[in-house]
Parts: sequence; structure tokens; C-alpha cells
Amino acid sequence: MRVVLPLIVVALDLYALLDLAGSNEEDRGGLPRWLWAVIIVLLPIFGALAWIVMRRAAHRSGGGGTGRNGRPGRGPKRPSGPVAPDDDPDFLWKLEQDRRRRERDKGGSGEGTSSDPPR
Repeated sequence: MRVVLPLIVVALDLYALLDLAGSNEEDRGGLPRWLWAVIIVLLPIFGALAWIVMRRAAHRSGGGGTGRNGRPGRGPKRPSGPVAPDDDPDFLWKLEQDRRRRERDKGGSGEGTSSDPPR
């Protein structure tokens, strides 16, 4: 028990410091990174738990996106809408309407609708 408890405290502090290192400014609740590090190191259990609670509360309130690690608050924020035109249903619908309009205009001008070349 003499060894396990200090190892748990060190592991908790190490986790909190590594999590702090990869955090965004909006995850830190207005405090600078260096101040959080001081709080975590000087108040081993309380500081680490305060950081973890603050980080989770920031995510529940909507601060922080999903990024490269698949966890909230990591990496660049991604747009909420379609990324490419072929992912956008409105763009694809308009493209299809344009194609149908061209076919209709081509067919209505007296030319055949078949794709065979004239003889």
C-alpha cells in the first residue's frame, strides 16, 4: 500500500499534465497553461482532479471540437458542413437538375435524344 498510493498520485498528475499539454485555450477555463501546471504540481491530487473536472465541464458546455485523436478538444476544428462539393447534397441536386435541363433543351430543339451521331 505504501507504494501503490504514491504511484496512483503520480500517474494521476502525469495524466493531467499530459492532457494539459495537448489542450486548447478554450479548454483551460481562462487560466494560462503554466498556471494550471503549477496548480497540478503543487496540489497533486486536488490540482489534477480540478483540471480533469474543468476539462470535462468545458466539453459538456460545447467548447472544443473533435480532432485528430478522435477526442474532444484535440487538433484543428473541422467544419460542420460538407467538405467537398460531392459531399454536398444540395450541390449534387443542382448538378442533376442542370444535366436534366440540358438533356431536355437538347431534345426539344428538334434533335434526337439518342446519343448516336447523325448519319
